[in-house]
Amino acid sequence: QVQLAESGGGLVQAGDSLRLSCAASGRTLSAAGWFRQAPGKERDFVAAVTWRGGNIHYADSVKGRFTISRDNAKNTVYLQMSSLKPEDTAVYYCAVATHDSGIYTLKSGNRYDSWGQGTQVTVSS
Repeated sequence: QVQLAESGGGLVQAGDSLRLSCAASGRTLSAAGWFRQAPGKERDFVAAVTWRGGNIHYADSVKGRFTISRDNAKNTVYLQMSSLKPEDTAVYYCAVATHDSGIYTLKSGNRYDSWGQGTQVTVSS
């Protein structure tokens, strides 16, 4: 079991930036991702990175504004969010996988076996 500690959410204005962090402990990771869930909506994929190769994927809605990165030595994944919009308001969850890829892609929540507690990001207009 991997323990995850998320931090970095908050209330900002449109156009501002925030950085989310997710520190993992317990096991070696194969991939990490960020998802978000707005009130009354389903959980959506945001970004993901593989731990060894550093392959990165983004949702179309955040391309060019969000950057995912990892620090292998600290077992930590980050999500740098810039040019935030009110529609980015959601609870953001970090997720990690400790196994190699199977039938699920990095964009699927089923790819991951541990989830963070979530951190609220609110963007006011």
